Amino acid sequence: SIFHLLAAGLMLGAFFMATDMVNSPMTPVGTWIFGFGAGVLVIIIRLSGGASEGVMYSILVMNAVTPLLNRYTKPKVFGIENVQKSEG
Repeated sequence: SIFHLLAAGLMLGAFFMATDMVNSPMTPVGTWIFGFGAGVLVIIIRLSGGASEGVMYSILVMNAVTPLLNRYTKPKVFGIENVQKSEG
């Protein structure tokens, strides 16, 4: 409903908190996963719980997941076979 879209700082969280360069993933695929995950968490928190600040909690959870997104969505470097094999 319109109430869920305009209440409790959703726009503030969507435009300023979730798009902060320090906390968002570095890769384009990671940013899509970050946005989708934050949106799903907002829906779950707002509909199942009584907390109207689901935006803040979802951004905090997705910020904790950001290092994993950066690790697993890192693009492959071409021209290097395996850096860990050659170093060890």
